[in-house]
Amino acid sequence: MISVFDLFKIGIGPSSSHTIGPMVAARRFRERVASRAGATPGEVVRVTAEIFGSLAWTGRGHGTDVAIALGLLGHDPATVDPDRVEGYTRTLAETGETGLPGVAFAPDRDLVFNFKELLPRHTNGMRFRAHDRDGAILDEVVCYSVGGGFVENEGEATNAGIEAAAVPYPFASGAELLAICAATGLTVAQVQRANERTLRSDAAVDAGLDAIRDAMLACIARGLRMEGVLPGGLKVRRRARRLHETLEASRLSNSRPAHEIMDWIGLYALAVNEENASGGRVVTAPTNGAAGIVPAVLRYGIDFCPGWSEERGRDYLLAAAAIGGLIKSRASISGAEVGCQGEVGSAAAMAAAGLATVLGGCPRQVANAAEIAMEHHLGMTCDPVGGLVQVPCIERNAFGANKAVAAASLALHGDGVHFVSLDQVIETMRQTGHDMQEKYKETSLGGLAVNVAAC
Repeated sequence: MISVFDLFKIGIGPSSSHTIGPMVAARRFRERVASRAGATPGEVVRVTAEIFGSLAWTGRGHGTDVAIALGLLGHDPATVDPDRVEGYTRTLAETGETGLPGVAFAPDRDLVFNFKELLPRHTNGMRFRAHDRDGAILDEVVCYSVGGGFVENEGEATNAGIEAAAVPYPFASGAELLAICAATGLTVAQVQRANERTLRSDAAVDAGLDAIRDAMLACIARGLRMEGVLPGGLKVRRRARRLHETLEASRLSNSRPAHEIMDWIGLYALAVNEENASGGRVVTAPTNGAAGIVPAVLRYGIDFCPGWSEERGRDYLLAAAAIGGLIKSRASISGAEVGCQGEVGSAAAMAAAGLATVLGGCPRQVANAAEIAMEHHLGMTCDPVGGLVQVPCIERNAFGANKAVAAASLALHGDGVHFVSLDQVIETMRQTGHDMQEKYKETSLGGLAVNVAAC
């Protein structure tokens, strides 16, 4: 069972798999080197890193080089100050000092982008090495950033969350989840909460959920204030602030279009993903590339759904996590593995399920909402222009958020009986991702990335 706190992680942009994951991996290797250095001081004098596949192809645009530098300096994605990142990396480039006595890392020399080789387990592969004074390899770790900030080491079994045997209501499929709900009378959110109690008290769960909510809303608020051009060279201008001002001005109008509510939903998603693209603080939901959808629908619920409460907000996140956990365990949430259907499609399914839950949907309607949202993202490729999480990623979040609301609405107008099951659409997404050509999976080697000039 994947915890809500595994899926929703506070970090920095622009990518959970290319930024947060590599930072986590590099920090873990630093801790390993520190332990070795503590036992035999002076033995390790240099560390190196090599990145493969999608990490190499789009690593600079996604900030992978920066993330590895930050991790080797000991920084954590949840706590590093985005405004100080440039200073940290500049100092490292100038001095090569990692903060570990006698252990150097010179990014220009010690970070290798391997564009030709793929490691066997996942396209987002990394290899870290520790060297002595003669250059001999003293230690080596191969690991993979598998999406959503999750990192797995070579040779280790996947262990993304709480052990299934330890939870009261283990479920490995949508069918099993619905069977539990039918047998117990619990909602999807209540099942997820009961499993979360394995590790935390209700008070701790609530506090954690509130922190995630607050981080999401703070990201929206900052995105609505900021303006200017996003970094990276594409010269993409932020749009959220201007759109926000336009929508606020229209409140005084006597004639307002019925579709204006769609503009508000899209606005919230734009605000988040513009922050993500600029390296700001976001919440993986379930990834950074799709980080705007769950917060946008959350903000829609707060602003436009009567009777919204803190408890509803918590249930929204719990239900979303239950669906996200199923998708991650049965398919993938990694754009580098299954394309953008695994990121934006998964986020839309999660948001749709959460919204259907808090608007009174029964478990079957909740599953139906998730299925509808995922079904209508099947086949979506991941083809970021210039290797940046900007075009088409930012707009895709705006559309995904509106699709999530539409999916929840359709499901709530039905009785929960649907022709395509949630499990079937997740399996279809997995198969589609497997069949998709590599150039459409976060490599910037196909699609919009080659048909739009990255300058």
